[in-house]
Amino acid sequence: MPIIQTVTSDQATGKVAEIYRQIEKAFGRVPNALQMYSSSPAMLEQQWLSIGYYMNHPALSFPLLTMVRMLVSQENHCDYCVGFNAAMLINKCGLTPEQVNLTKQNPEQAPLNDKDKAMLLLVLKAVSTPNAVGTDDLQKLRSLGWSDSDMLDAVSHGARNMAVDVIFNTFKVENDF
Repeated sequence: MPIIQTVTSDQATGKVAEIYRQIEKAFGRVPNALQMYSSSPAMLEQQWLSIGYYMNHPALSFPLLTMVRMLVSQENHCDYCVGFNAAMLINKCGLTPEQVNLTKQNPEQAPLNDKDKAMLLLVLKAVSTPNAVGTDDLQKLRSLGWSDSDMLDAVSHGARNMAVDVIFNTFKVENDF
C-alpha cells in the first residue's frame, strides 16, 4: 500500500473516474503508477496528458523514451520505474533481458540506432550534469537530424521522470507488474 491515500477504479468518481476510463482503455487497467496521482485529480490529469503526448510523439521513439525512464530511474533508485520500464522494453519492444541489462550497465551499448542513442546519452548527461551540456552536444544532435523541439521534449521527459521517481519513492508506490 502506498502511504498516501489513493483512489481505486471502483471508488473513482468525477474527473478521476473519467481519466481512469481513458487509462483502462489504453492499458486494460489503471497501474499503481497512475493511481498514485489520484489524490490530486489535477495532477492525475497532467500526468495522463503528458503520457499521451509522449506516446504519440512524432520523433521520439517508444524504445528511446522507455530507456530514458529506466536509466533515469536507475540513477534515482526508483525500483518501480526501473522494473516497469525494463518490462516494457522486453514485452513491448522485443528486447531480451540481456539487452536490457547491458543497457542498464552501459547506456552506450543500448540497442538503438545512432540517432536515438545520441539523444539518450544527451538526456542522461542533462539530468545528471546539466551544466556540462554545451552547444557542441546540441550541434551533434542537430547533425543527426534532431530538432531543438525534440531535444527540449526529450530532456523534459528525463527531468519529469526525476520528479516521478521522487513521488514514487516518497509515497511508496507498490509494484504491480
